[in-house]
Amino acid sequence: MINEQLINPRSIVVIGASDNVQKPGGKILKNIIDGNFKGDLYVTNLKSDEVQGIKSYRDVKDLPDNVDLAILAVAARFCSEAVDVLAREKNTKAFIIISAGFSEENEEGARLEKQIVETIDSVEGCLIGPNCVGMLSVNHNSVFTTPIPTLEPDGADFISGSGATAVFIIEAGMNFGLKFNSVYSVGNSAQTGVEDVLEYLDETFDPEKSSRVKLLYMESVKDPDKLLKHASSLIRKGCRIAAIKSGNTEAGSRAASSHTGALASSDVAVDALFKKAGIVRCYGRQELANVAAVFMCKELKGKNIAVITHAGGPAVMLTDALSLGGLEVPHIEGPKADALLGKLFPGSSVANPIDFLATGTAEQLGDIIDACDTDFDNIDAMAVVFGSPGLFPVRDVYEVLHEKMKTCKKPIYPVLPSVVNVKDDIEYFLGKGNVGFPDEVQLGYALTKVWQTPVPANDKVDMDGINMPEIRRIIDGADNGYVSPETVQALLDAAGIPRVKELVAETVDELLKGVGEVGYPVVMKVVGPVHKSDVGGVVLNVDNDEQLKSEFSRMMQIKDATGVLVQPMLSGREIFVGAKYEPKFGHVVLCGLGGIFVEVLKDVSSGLAPLVKDEALTMIKNLKGYKIIQGIRGQEGVDENKFAEIIVRLSTMLRFATEIKEMDINPLLGAGENIVAVDARIRIEK
Repeated sequence: MINEQLINPRSIVVIGASDNVQKPGGKILKNIIDGNFKGDLYVTNLKSDEVQGIKSYRDVKDLPDNVDLAILAVAARFCSEAVDVLAREKNTKAFIIISAGFSEENEEGARLEKQIVETIDSVEGCLIGPNCVGMLSVNHNSVFTTPIPTLEPDGADFISGSGATAVFIIEAGMNFGLKFNSVYSVGNSAQTGVEDVLEYLDETFDPEKSSRVKLLYMESVKDPDKLLKHASSLIRKGCRIAAIKSGNTEAGSRAASSHTGALASSDVAVDALFKKAGIVRCYGRQELANVAAVFMCKELKGKNIAVITHAGGPAVMLTDALSLGGLEVPHIEGPKADALLGKLFPGSSVANPIDFLATGTAEQLGDIIDACDTDFDNIDAMAVVFGSPGLFPVRDVYEVLHEKMKTCKKPIYPVLPSVVNVKDDIEYFLGKGNVGFPDEVQLGYALTKVWQTPVPANDKVDMDGINMPEIRRIIDGADNGYVSPETVQALLDAAGIPRVKELVAETVDELLKGVGEVGYPVVMKVVGPVHKSDVGGVVLNVDNDEQLKSEFSRMMQIKDATGVLVQPMLSGREIFVGAKYEPKFGHVVLCGLGGIFVEVLKDVSSGLAPLVKDEALTMIKNLKGYKIIQGIRGQEGVDENKFAEIIVRLSTMLRFATEIKEMDINPLLGAGENIVAVDARIRIEK
């Protein structure tokens, strides 16, 4: 648990401090000193009476009482005893263990780590690490690495599961002018992981004082529910969160028996979790830095961007990146546009992109920004591309840009491409507290990713029309494995999911009797084999008794066949919905175009159960084949609201039936509002 002693300690001791600043114990002490820590600072060193000008204690037991924070930079085997003395005798409630050699190394290390956690827990203390680089806050620089970024209350809170990666991300962010409020390197997360720090930031959030930007680097999601709860809460409070979750290919090749199982991996679950929480997912350090810098600007309220430039190429590339991501660069015209054009040099353009030429002045840039901010209602934000060929000074341009970023109502995103020619000017601009983007295309991608990330989902579970007692009764009475067609039908009925009328026969006589109720023509499907079409177990348009009997005889010879299912022939657009249970996350629900398109195109959208209707509609609209669902070239489409309702009903059933591990409804046949399940498979594992 994060506590005040960790965040704002009155006293710090570095266990294993050194005069050698090339050692962790030496560098961490130097960083604390250089950071002008305002409290009492102590050190221990077995061989010295003074370290870096600080009195040294040779034994932890000799330290003064009531040391708030202890930073351990000694070998793993010495840490347990030191922690015990500090926790039980010195009233220490916060610990940072940067030492390695614990659970990441061997069983003995894991035992030591467990022992340390138990000791710290017994005094209700907090542990960061072990095997980490430390932490930074506006109060103390307790890391053994560099660089130390600018630390200010309105900077980003950054939590990382990897120390080295934290350093690299800090470096990347500093190039954008990014400031930090705190940095937590959680290492082995023996007691405190990424989700726990996020929980603390949520529970202590102060709308007047707390940072509104949170950045995460995660190599595993240990507690998805906690991450979802506190990320969603923070975003609803006005924060913005971006995260990298690495290691996203580990589960992608696991064998699965259903289409959904093959498509839904642990990484798909992470993606669905992030979308549900409202987290912007990033895949690399530079992307995270770009998104973080976007967060540091005023919030984008609409999708229309003015591209302001004195260089044509970058403006075109930025326009392409924005347009591909769903943002727009709208045409600007009218009397106010003409008035602006009159203030620019001949040859300039205000149509958007707004090009004020290589000879454009700082004053002209100010006029353009003012017009976009106050005169053009169809503009929601501005991206300003300004570099230099190195012919003349441009400091005045960056002065104008700095002033406008402070005073304009709409966000401004400065693209600063001349990292060599005007290096000093860019450093000056960033040093005044601004952010800047070195690459216009990467800015475009970051902006569109932020724009496309949904707000946190409503956490209400829609139970309307769903018979949960009946679903539980069916599940409790079912055996493990793929359940019978009759059980599938009963579950769909209990969930309120419409299905085609069908019957299952084990003999020819049963089949002939039942087909009278269904009526010709019919579809025949073998019961038993998982992938029916792969074994010749599906026949369409059977329209007479002789063909019916012949196909029944053939199908019953198929390996694992236990019967034949008959349905009326229906027409419509084939769509698909399915789900797979992912440990810790719950059910990942997928939807898309049905039939073979699921396997061939893999055009699916994912969500995390339970889903609400807005989430389901977003899933549908994110499909590449969405226009097919809408209906194209005179073909009837599928009612999106009805499709979304089925997705929601399925997800609600699964929320309370975790025994269902894989499920496909493929296809659902849709024609306007009429959508019915034609084929479904459900695998139960208790």
